[in-house]
This record gives sequence, structure tokens and C-alpha cells, in this order.
Amino acid sequence: MMNRVVLVGRLTKDPELRYTPSGVAVATFTLAVGRNFTNQQGERETDFINCVVWRRPAENVANFLKKGSLAGVDGRIQTRNYEGQDGRRVYVTEVLAESVQFLEPKGSSNAGGGRNDFGSFGAPPPEPDMPYGNNNQNQQRQQNPRNNQGYTRVDEDPFAQDGQIDISDDDLPF
Repeated sequence: MMNRVVLVGRLTKDPELRYTPSGVAVATFTLAVGRNFTNQQGERETDFINCVVWRRPAENVANFLKKGSLAGVDGRIQTRNYEGQDGRRVYVTEVLAESVQFLEPKGSSNAGGGRNDFGSFGAPPPEPDMPYGNNNQNQQRQQNPRNNQGYTRVDEDPFAQDGQIDISDDDLPF
């Protein structure tokens, strides 16, 4: 069995830090994660995923992330339940974060959920004008404009100009 979740998204509000009666820190936050496809109206939908992180990482999340911060979460799905005030059983599904990565440099928040200059979440930043090391690599990158970006946008089809593949049903293993 496997229960593994990896998410990249922006916080919808500031994390909420609390402490258990025994003094253990727990932070909760909601991550807005865009889908990689469009709906029937041609719009991209967003999922809002509740996350929980415990102990020292919880304190770090509360201290360094805020509404609009870009974060990566690695963890697992958990479902818990409790009895609500009306006596009904309430079920909650959330991501129990084992690791939270801060994906923006300190002090450079895109509060309000604005996109960064790199076009998509997790894309690498552009290289500086004078990178450390050998300039041959940088010159090769400039000569080939396709490699100049260093990444493929999620909404681009890398196989769009490759043409149709000639394959029969007998060639498929299923």
C-alpha cells in the first residue's frame, strides 16, 4: 500500500499555529493548487487542500509563510472524524505534511496569489548574467533559443509538432 502526496501551491490565508495541552506545536493551512487541465468552459480549476504539520516544522510554517506564499508539501492523506455539536459524525480529510518547502526567497512574497515571472509553479528562475563556473554552458544555452527557457510550460504540448504515430492495436501490450 502507498499513501503519498506531493503538492505545490499558494497559501490561501496565514497559517494557524496552536499548541496541544502537552505543548506540541501544530499548524494548519490551506493550499490552493491549480489543475493542469481546463474544464468545459475552458477555465482552469483550483483545489483547496487542507494541510496539517506538527512540531518544529509547524512553528517554521507559522513564522515564515503567510497568505500567498508558494510552498511545496510532501506528506500523506489522513481522514479523521469527530462528533459535531449537532451530534452528527463529521469526517475530515487532510494532508498530514511530513515536509514543507518554502519555494520563494525570504521577503519576496507574491501575496494575493500572483504568479511569478517564471510562468508556472516550480519552474526554475532565470540564470544570472554572470553565473559561477564555465561560461561555455551559458553560451550554448543562448545559441539554442529552445533551451534558453530551461523548462517546458505545463500548458504547452511538447509533442505537438511531432506528427501522428503509426501504431496498430496489435503493438499495444494491453
